[in-house]
Amino acid sequence: MVVSVTPQQAFELVSHGDVDVVDVRSADEWSTGYVPGARLTSLAELRSEPAASLAGLGGSGDRGVLFVCAGGVRSQTAGRIALAYGLTRVYSVIGGTDSWVRAGLPLEHARVAV
Repeated sequence: MVVSVTPQQAFELVSHGDVDVVDVRSADEWSTGYVPGARLTSLAELRSEPAASLAGLGGSGDRGVLFVCAGGVRSQTAGRIALAYGLTRVYSVIGGTDSWVRAGLPLEHARVAV
């Protein structure tokens, strides 16, 4: 089962290093800001190459995977794909990055070389 977590719960998981964070939005959406420590793997990429996209996630032990998108729908889909490929601790942020921002939590922005 994909566990739905609030932005605050997700922030705690991320802060404690309990999860790998995967943002399943598009590259254009990603460029507007992302959850700290996230890596970008679009849902389209995850669907077309699930084994490669999920390789190395979750690590060993109790480490989980937190999926995030803009509103919470794509991250649920990504979580179901991850479960089908054997990951066991899978989370989705309720409301995605939209709710993350509304909760006052920080986003990172990619730095562009000048």
